[in-house]
Amino acid sequence: MVSEPVTATSFLGGHLRALAAIYDVTLIANTDDPGLLHSLGVDGETVGVGIERRIRPVRDLRALLELVVLFRRRGFDAVHSLTPKAGLLSMTAAVLARVPLRTHTFTGQVWATLNGPKRGLLRLLDRVNHRFSSFSLVDSPSQRAFLIRERVVRAERSGVLADGSICGVDTDRFRPDPVGRKRVRVELGLSEDELVFLFLGRLTADKGVLDLAQAFALARERHRDISLVIVGPDEEALRPRIMAELGRHEGACTLVGFTPDPERYLAACDVFCLPSYREGFGSVLIEAAATGVPSLASNIYGIDDAVIDGTTGLLHPPGDAEAIAGQMERLIVSPRLRTQLGEAGRRRALESFPAERVVHAMVDYYSDRLPPRT
Repeated sequence: MVSEPVTATSFLGGHLRALAAIYDVTLIANTDDPGLLHSLGVDGETVGVGIERRIRPVRDLRALLELVVLFRRRGFDAVHSLTPKAGLLSMTAAVLARVPLRTHTFTGQVWATLNGPKRGLLRLLDRVNHRFSSFSLVDSPSQRAFLIRERVVRAERSGVLADGSICGVDTDRFRPDPVGRKRVRVELGLSEDELVFLFLGRLTADKGVLDLAQAFALARERHRDISLVIVGPDEEALRPRIMAELGRHEGACTLVGFTPDPERYLAACDVFCLPSYREGFGSVLIEAAATGVPSLASNIYGIDDAVIDGTTGLLHPPGDAEAIAGQMERLIVSPRLRTQLGEAGRRRALESFPAERVVHAMVDYYSDRLPPRT
């Protein structure tokens, strides 16, 4: 069960296909597309339920009651949820409907960067998710350690699949692509000689894009042959503020909206940047690694599982534009360092995070707890 269909289409295809070979699988999401599972190559049913990401007390209560009725009528043996709202509703409904196996996957905490009552409330809701689940999965070891310290999850009732991430990385899709690199650079008006820094993801303040813009402007004062490409939906209308941070260097920055083909931009860049304030794991970091691109990212939980500082990328304190600029300069002046980090990152992605490994771990998780269909 997920709130938004894109969660299933982006991260769960491999898991759903593998599990559908053993069990009868139903996908529940906020969708009116009854063929959503079929579009992922899964022979199963899609059920639409009005689950919204934001708190909507009346609509949330209606969705909860709908789920209780659905779970009781179908007699599910297991319910598995991702994302906080889907987890809260489905774990509560599963307890009320007496579903035997209840699993919630934690993929990052909105409240990690908050203070005051709002942090306390959202943290409490995550504790409810865990309390109502039979077992909780966490998508990175350091995030699990954080949740244990915060007394959100208990060590004996939580775990991580393989070495972490939701679904691993598709190493056929994310790989070095010299031809694609040249094509995208031509599309963006970038020369082969320019050193390109890339941000790829939702444009929000929590992702650190404003810090990145400020850091890039500082680095470009000393190095004129560098460019910044920012790819992703502008969810907080940050474009004017990004341009303000860039100042007279705004011409060296290209903003691209949402893309269904992130691998094209990763193949075209020289350094991937994720200066985020919070992450669950940061799957895009291992996608960059599989492409052979070194990462420059915040030293926070979740990210430090995806990037080994000084080995597969460079880390910096979150929110520190001068530190980001300093790490940028290290990568600008040393092509050898970029190559070493990129090669080591690709080896690690292929060895530790291939999608098949994480899918097998998910199948093993259920095989140990739920007999296959007869």
